[in-house]
Amino acid sequence: MLFIVALALLFGLFLALLFIPRHHKSGQKGNANSTLNNKDKASKSFTKSEVSLHHKRTDCWIIIKNKVYDVTPYVEEHPGGDAILAHAGDDSTEGFFGPQHATRVFDMIDDFYIGDLEQ
Repeated sequence: MLFIVALALLFGLFLALLFIPRHHKSGQKGNANSTLNNKDKASKSFTKSEVSLHHKRTDCWIIIKNKVYDVTPYVEEHPGGDAILAHAGDDSTEGFFGPQHATRVFDMIDDFYIGDLEQ
């Protein structure tokens, strides 16, 4: 019985993630950096040590496949809670492509792109 209840809750969470639109909160620090002029920032590159300075809930950058994302505005909305902070300021590629993420996250992540990781 407990298994059925847990399965129903997980299914409900999955449906919510698929159908509830996520909007970035306006007025939040870091939001403008994430969404303004993404084309201008495409040529920006960051070292791993620069990214590592942004490892807090209020200043959270992550690396996914050698691209840098400022996900600060999304930290509080992250359905997995503080799991997003596990690799804040570091490479989150493995966690990002884990089975817990719906395909919708692959479209969402582009909104937070700020540049590439220097090789």
